[in-house]
Amino acid sequence: MNSIGEVQYSGLVLVLASQSSGRLATLRAAGIDPVVRVSGLDEPAALRSLADELGHRTTPAEQVAHLAQSKVVDVTQQWIADGGQASCEFQPATMLPDGQTVLVGCDSMLEFEGQVWGKPTNAEDAVRRWRLMSGAQGTLHTGHSVVVLDENNRMVGQPHTELSQAIIHFAKVSEQEITDYVASGEPLWCAGAFTIDNLGGAFVSRIEGDHHGVVGISLPLLRTMLAQHGIVWTSLWAR
Repeated sequence: MNSIGEVQYSGLVLVLASQSSGRLATLRAAGIDPVVRVSGLDEPAALRSLADELGHRTTPAEQVAHLAQSKVVDVTQQWIADGGQASCEFQPATMLPDGQTVLVGCDSMLEFEGQVWGKPTNAEDAVRRWRLMSGAQGTLHTGHSVVVLDENNRMVGQPHTELSQAIIHFAKVSEQEITDYVASGEPLWCAGAFTIDNLGGAFVSRIEGDHHGVVGISLPLLRTMLAQHGIVWTSLWAR
């Protein structure tokens, strides 16, 4: 067990239940080196189940909250079944006190003119969206869900889920820019068919709200969520 300051560290870990390169890069830039585990959740089926359970047409906020929580629960079950940190192929730099494990799941969707958009289905869909989004605005909803396990890989309490929102003002873009951007492939793997931290950043003129959430994971929100579980943000920094 390593001692850093007055905090005792004994292994893992922060687990990111997402394959998003933007979320991983954001955490690493913030000094956190997570283990990545990807959920096999059937998202359309999960959303149908949610609508059946609630008995009404679900809102974007309800959808991203449900998907974020469902993903982190799915990865938590995998993690426990695999024996937790014993299943890791490497020792990540970020460790938590007292052998705890924190798993974080996220999901994002763009609400645009009454529609809810996740990832485009194909290049044609991405082009269609950008023709509509050009010079307009939408709201990006990002769900964050946290599960805490104790040193024996037992869940502490229930999943904790919260949301971030931001209004996205899209620049007026030309047909050539839309064609070239979609041809890059980037819009096909992100919610709303855009990014702000890569090629798409030039096509977003302004953001109102949580800009971290637009990348896919809100560091300020995650910090406050973890604080409610007694986890100090700076204890997550890779040592």
